[in-house]
Amino acid sequence: MKVVGIDIGGTAVKHGLLSEEGTLLTAGEFPTHAEKGVENLFHNICKVIDGYMSSDILGIAVSGTGQIDGSIGKVIGGNPIIPGWIGTNLVEMLEEKYGLRAVLENDVNCAALGEKWLGAGRNAHNFVCLTIGTGIGGGIVLNDDIFRGDTCVAGEFGHIQIVKNGVQCMCGKKGCFERYASATALVRMVKDATGQVLNGKEIFELEKQGDMKIKEIVDSWIDYFTDGLSTIIYIFNPSLVVIGGGVTKQGDYLLKRIEKSLARKIGENYRRNLEIKFAELGNNAGMLGAEYLLLKKMGRIG
Repeated sequence: MKVVGIDIGGTAVKHGLLSEEGTLLTAGEFPTHAEKGVENLFHNICKVIDGYMSSDILGIAVSGTGQIDGSIGKVIGGNPIIPGWIGTNLVEMLEEKYGLRAVLENDVNCAALGEKWLGAGRNAHNFVCLTIGTGIGGGIVLNDDIFRGDTCVAGEFGHIQIVKNGVQCMCGKKGCFERYASATALVRMVKDATGQVLNGKEIFELEKQGDMKIKEIVDSWIDYFTDGLSTIIYIFNPSLVVIGGGVTKQGDYLLKRIEKSLARKIGENYRRNLEIKFAELGNNAGMLGAEYLLLKKMGRIG
């Protein structure tokens, strides 16, 4: 049997047909058109699902943006970029329409579960996952499941304060981790220092070509990242940290520098068994994590 996987982002919705073993059989995407609201989004999602219904479908697994109570599949908070999204119980809507089991979980939590099932965390029962993108997201895997917290919003690592009275954050505080160590922050830092508007790939290419000003900025950005990461490690004392996001395409070139910077900031007992890995599943992590959650919900996986 197959699972319909859907990953709802602020700008695009990715979708695919997945085998029960986590193989992506077909894939596609369409623009979210967030400004058109949740009704339009649901209509477009249903068109995708309808297109997959000729297969033998087991259920529908959705990874979504925002603060989500994954135990019931309801959006309970977050940035209201999709009008009507907050308050939507997508699982209820999908199960009523299709008569199939469905799940909805936060995208970073799904990425963490995907990496736990088939990626960098597949041999770990407990680990911390961070994603570096527009902001910094977090997922906490405990005993092979997501730790959601009392109101299902645990793991908002991006809002740890690392600079007192620093850059204003949308959360209301100043100096949040993601305002200094996200991909967005790196782009801003380069623009502020050089006047150049560059993406992450271009920034790292210039650094590799010997641009010393860019290197200073990247070094500072890594330092901010390990400031926040060291705090997380002191809280959880994990044996594994998985880091995802587009910047991880830099591979060992970036990973070794993160490890070197971090080593100066945590004590021996925290370093002893600690392993830092970059995520392995790329853009498919969210759908695969949602599928893992669905299969667990249905008792088809341990």
